[in-house]
Amino acid sequence: MATGVAGLILAGGAGTRFGGPKAFACLPDGRTFLAACVEVLRAGGAAPVVATLPSTEPIAVAGSVDAITLPQPGLPMFDSLTVGLRRLLDDAGWDRVVVLPVDHPLVRPATVRALAAARADAANPVHRGKRGHPIMLRRTLAERIVSGALPGPTLRDVLHAVVTADVSIEDPGTTANCNTPDALAAALAAVARA
Repeated sequence: MATGVAGLILAGGAGTRFGGPKAFACLPDGRTFLAACVEVLRAGGAAPVVATLPSTEPIAVAGSVDAITLPQPGLPMFDSLTVGLRRLLDDAGWDRVVVLPVDHPLVRPATVRALAAARADAANPVHRGKRGHPIMLRRTLAERIVSGALPGPTLRDVLHAVVTADVSIEDPGTTANCNTPDALAAALAAVARA
């Protein structure tokens, strides 16, 4: 029986509020959001790591992630999730996947480990009473999503239909949604204060 943890980065959006795809936006240290997300998942023990990317962007991604260009622009996030999970299910070595939206590049590796240890079908991080990202899904749940048995239309709908644990996390990155340049600046300030 598989006991590993996989990682899935949802990075297929156009990033219109950010001024371009957030996968390729940069943190002050020069890393792209995508690179930061790959690093945190890897440091948290995830392997393999898959990322869904915009269909309109050329792929120039380091070899530490399996990049999937989405088939068309404007796909709903749940469709991007399904594409990524389908690819991951080709690998039999994991039984949990941590799903990280690319606009949460400030998450800590300890959060990935804590979510992976949760004993539920799914797990949400909760920081100071607020749910955030990433989300952990068991493999059996990923299989049900890909098969259409849990069709969404959002991951939130799926989480309401299964046993989901709330995991208390001391990580302000879990609630730091960096979906605009101003939101990134505010998130960096909040993380620095923590």
